[in-house]
Formats: sequence, structure tokens, C-alpha cells
Amino acid sequence: MDRTLFSFSIPLQVRNYEVDWQGIVHNGNYLLYCEVSRIEYLKRLGASVNITAINNESRVVLVRNEINYLKPARLGEELCVHTRTSWIKNSSFAMEGLIERPSTGEVLVENVAIHAWLDPLADVSIPVPASFRELVRRFEGDRCQLLGRAEV
Repeated sequence: MDRTLFSFSIPLQVRNYEVDWQGIVHNGNYLLYCEVSRIEYLKRLGASVNITAINNESRVVLVRNEINYLKPARLGEELCVHTRTSWIKNSSFAMEGLIERPSTGEVLVENVAIHAWLDPLADVSIPVPASFRELVRRFEGDRCQLLGRAEV
């Protein structure tokens, strides 16, 4: 992943309950780190990230979560979790995550999470709303591929 494409990040410190018996971060926690950063990213965009919006207005579900573990993190380490939207298609979009050790710039994890936009009542895919596309376009500019058509 190209680090220069990311313009959003959050700091994170590894806590004691996140490490396993080997003294390194348990593999599942990296997915949680990426999820925390995705939610903060969406808030920064101005997207509705609350229980009312999730249950009534729309439903966005995670349909695929890919992760590459490159190096381990350890207890007490400071991490930086970068997030971006890389593409939006008709009814789905991809968010990429990159976790690095800021003290050295080493990349520890690469993540790609694919999300689908669903009708909250019928539970079938629907086009990504034009309003969401616009929020991403304003924030990401040409770093995000806008493919497919938007709901108007």
C-alpha cells in the first residue's frame, strides 16, 4: 500500500489485554484497530455514525476483511492507524487501513475492508448514496476511484 495516499490517521497505544502469551498483539486486535480508525474516519468525513442512522436510514455491512500481518506490535507501543476510502462502486466501497510504528515508520499491518450498502428493510444491496460519494470525494479527491452510479 502506498502510504502517501492516506490523509487520515489516529494514534493508538497497545494495552495489556491486547497481547497474547507471546507478548505480541493478538491477531484479531489489529482488525479492531482498523475498525476504530474507520469509524473515526467516517466521523471526520461528516457521515452519520450513530445507532439511529445505522438502524433506520441505511445499513452498511462489512462483507470482506483482508489483512496482511507484516510485523508484530508489543505491549505499550505507540501505533498509528491510517485509513482511507480507495474506491466506491454501485453498492459497495473499499476502505484501506495501514498500521505503522511511528517511531520507525515500519508498516505492521495492511487491511482492506469491503462494505456493502443495504436497504434497511429489505436487506438487499442498494446504490451508495450520492451524499456519501460527495463526502468521500471532498475528503479524498482523486485518491478515491468513484465507479458505478450514485443514488440520487
